[in-house]
Amino acid sequence: MAAGFFGDLVKAVVDVEKEIMAVDAELHSDQEALLLSEGSRQSDLWGINIYPELPAEEQIEFDSMINLKPSQNNRTRGVEDPGTRNKILKIVNKLIIQI
Repeated sequence: MAAGFFGDLVKAVVDVEKEIMAVDAELHSDQEALLLSEGSRQSDLWGINIYPELPAEEQIEFDSMINLKPSQNNRTRGVEDPGTRNKILKIVNKLIIQI
């Protein structure tokens, strides 16, 4: 899947409330729009990049323009709240089978 758009990464958007995610699009905003159309709330959506070829502890990068959420006290492209980061990691690990 990584080879499709970027070669070494897969973009994903995680809904931390519904514990679902959208994967494999050119832009996080495309995945965000898909999840919003399916009933997700924008405040629950967080963009990540997955690097499947890296060691497990380095596979997830919290970096997306959709993560800029001043109203939620997240003022960077990262995910500043450790609790939210942990939720995202648990959801990704649950949904992606590590081979």
